[in-house]
This record gives sequence, structure tokens and C-alpha cells, in this order.
Amino acid sequence: MFDIGATELLVIAIVAILVIGPKDMPLALRTAGRWIGKVRRVSAHFRTGIDAMVREAEMEDMEKKWREQNARIMAQHPPQDMEAPDIDGSHAAPSGGAPPASAEARGEPPAAGIGEADRESGGEDQPGLPLGKPPAG
Repeated sequence: MFDIGATELLVIAIVAILVIGPKDMPLALRTAGRWIGKVRRVSAHFRTGIDAMVREAEMEDMEKKWREQNARIMAQHPPQDMEAPDIDGSHAAPSGGAPPASAEARGEPPAAGIGEADRESGGEDQPGLPLGKPPAG
């Protein structure tokens, strides 16, 4: 930064000893150290503020690009009125319609194993155990 070599530091130290004196040198060095610390803290705080502003500007630019790209993609591929698949693979009724009929109401047999285990065990579920008859013991 300042490009001060060893000889320049030696000259500065000799001049400081002659001007300040050896008796007051520790106090002067302590004061200089405090000032240097304050300057470093202020410069670090300033640098942090600048970095934060740059990051915010970059984020705004990226958000603008994302919005433009999203608008372009949405214009190329308009959303379609899609029906979400139900758990059993059939499609749910469109919004505002009647709820889908149960498998029994549609005349389909119920899925294997669903409900049978509950009937056998009396409807009691035991955490950590498979549905079915409770273990003997």
C-alpha cells in the first residue's frame, strides 16, 4: 500500500526517538496503534457497506432477469387447465364440481388391504407395528 521498506522504517523510528524521546515512546506507540485500529475498523465498516450495496444491486438485476425470463416462458407455454391426479390415479373433479365418488360408488373393488386390517384388529392402530392382528403376548 505505502511501499515502505526496512530502511524507511528505521529512519522513521530514529526520528521518532529524537522528537518524542525514549520516555514517551510507549505512550506514543500506544496512541498510534489506537488510531490505526480505528482507521481499520472504519475502513472495514465502509467496505462492508459497499459490498452490501453491490450485492443488493446484483440481486435486483438477477430478479429482473428472472421476471423477464419467467414472463417469456409463460408467454411461450401458457398454463392449461389441468386436473390434478387423485391418490388412486384417477383425476380429481375440476374446481367447483362435485367431489369424486368413492371406489365402491363407481363400482370398483376397494384397493387390496385397505380397511381389511382395520376390521380384523378392531380398528386399533398400534404405532410402529403393521396393521393387522395385535401380536400375541
